[in-house]
Amino acid sequence: MEILRVENLSKIYPSEGGEVRAVDHVSFTVEKGEFVAIVGASGSGKSTLLHLIAGVDRPTSGKVFVDGTDIFSLKTDALAVFRRRQVGIVYQFYNLIPTLNVVENITLPIELDGRRVDDNRLSDLTRLLGLTGREKNLPNQLSGGQQQRVSIGRALIADPAIMLADEPTGNLDSKAGDEIVALLQETNRTYKQTVLIVTHDPDLAAKANRVITVEDGRIIRDEKRA
Repeated sequence: MEILRVENLSKIYPSEGGEVRAVDHVSFTVEKGEFVAIVGASGSGKSTLLHLIAGVDRPTSGKVFVDGTDIFSLKTDALAVFRRRQVGIVYQFYNLIPTLNVVENITLPIELDGRRVDDNRLSDLTRLLGLTGREKNLPNQLSGGQQQRVSIGRALIADPAIMLADEPTGNLDSKAGDEIVALLQETNRTYKQTVLIVTHDPDLAAKANRVITVEDGRIIRDEKRA
């Protein structure tokens, strides 16, 4: 089942020396349950591509369909609601609310949506993420790896169609980074969660079952692995 379709997507920025094509006519699809890594050198356009797929930036041209919805056909408010419900995002620097505890940070998308938290899913996620006993801790009482676990929980709590991660291990030491990669693999297996990661880390990319390589805003290679 197709969960993501990117059609002829481009993002062009004006500059003094002429336009910069950060993303240049990119097209691909992702099936439900795939674990995909997008790799490329710094400035290759991979993070811009992820932000377009997430709907946090709008393209110059092209379309993105998430679970059948043309996200850029939605008005701003409707897109924000759709993104909150269907797109889980994990950032390099966690982006947790410092005054909220672990559970409050994880459940924030549900609370903002005015919906009831599924206590069973919350309990399952807390256990899977190794955060049992830390539920009332504030972010400044957690290690970097634990904060990233909370970020992953926040991305997953609404059972999104797709989870996107932008350099999720980039701010962690190797041990914590390996643990986060293992957790992303586990969420992919346990929940059949579709995961799309942007990374420059070859070890992380090697864990994916598909690797898309981007250069100068274009896809130059798309490899599936056993």
